[in-house]
Amino acid sequence: MSKGVFLTKIDGKPGQVYYPLSVQNLPQPNPQGSELLVKMSAAALNHRDVFLRQHLYPGLTFDVPMGADGVGTVVGTGPGVSQPERWQGKRVILNPGTGWKDSLDGPEDPKGYRIMGGTKLYNKGTMQEYLTIEESEVEEAPAHLSDAEAAALPLTGLTGWRAFVVKAEERNTGKGAAVLLTGIGGGVALMTLRFAVAKGADVYVTSSNQEKIQKAVELGAKGGVNYKEEGWEKKLLGMLPAGKKHFDAIIDGAGGDAVEKAAKILKAGGILSVYGMTVSPKMPFLMQAVLKNIEVRGSTMGSRKEFKEMVDFVKEHKIHPVISRVLQTDLGDIAGLDGLFQDMKEGKQFGKLVVEFGKSSGSKL
Repeated sequence: MSKGVFLTKIDGKPGQVYYPLSVQNLPQPNPQGSELLVKMSAAALNHRDVFLRQHLYPGLTFDVPMGADGVGTVVGTGPGVSQPERWQGKRVILNPGTGWKDSLDGPEDPKGYRIMGGTKLYNKGTMQEYLTIEESEVEEAPAHLSDAEAAALPLTGLTGWRAFVVKAEERNTGKGAAVLLTGIGGGVALMTLRFAVAKGADVYVTSSNQEKIQKAVELGAKGGVNYKEEGWEKKLLGMLPAGKKHFDAIIDGAGGDAVEKAAKILKAGGILSVYGMTVSPKMPFLMQAVLKNIEVRGSTMGSRKEFKEMVDFVKEHKIHPVISRVLQTDLGDIAGLDGLFQDMKEGKQFGKLVVEFGKSSGSKL
């Protein structure tokens, strides 16, 4: 049997309800075709998991295990796997979605991009002890990462990689570039910080929490400001190196007045890459931004090709995802899991929240 964590249906309106977690016993799956059987050892939370519990995420179902991020060990292969010895016993991380191979524009599949965990759009979830998945949808986990770190990488790593490397382009993100990351503390912003520092960019951050700014500096940021302070934009520009008057790129997950701020601090032709809108689902585009030739680019998740590129970069530069807290337990510990969810609901985390429910052979902890 294989335990899995599911949502339990109760009455309540979207945004007001908070579906309880429950554990169900499932038959251990058998790999078919070119599938791998993976014994999962850790999974990480994302904001979408909280939104699912609040019925604020599309495609919600009560029949698919939760979780889009995870790591595990291959313990079986289907008859269509051409080189079973390549995978048997290997520690792997799972591509968090499907339907997007390599197009720069977006998912090729007519059904769109489908993310793992808790929806009827994709019948896989990482919060279960065993799952099957196509061999084309996994990458060998970077050897320098612990199970918790490997579990924390996929979704935020892929989102940050596309928003920063793909959308903001090399000319705005490479050595000596000035890059602003808004809302430091979340998983995507922190992974983007890791990528930007590894590329040699001068990274600055915003937050309403001074402690988070200081932690970001310890991770390689050059400085940061409290965005609730009056005139923070001018203060931020004053931190730039001598001769540098504007930022090359802004990687933003807030939305709201991002274009207005970008028009003040971005160079002419600079890029505002937006991967989320936590402040507001609408973002006015101002004439100021038009006159400065500023480009606003939406970015969400990424392709299978970009996932591989991101994992390879992490391996090459020995990058470690930032972990806020690891819960070491089994999947039956609903109270413990609820505690992790509560941390995310209240925005307490600096980095990823991970549940580790098994040890893989390649675990570093």
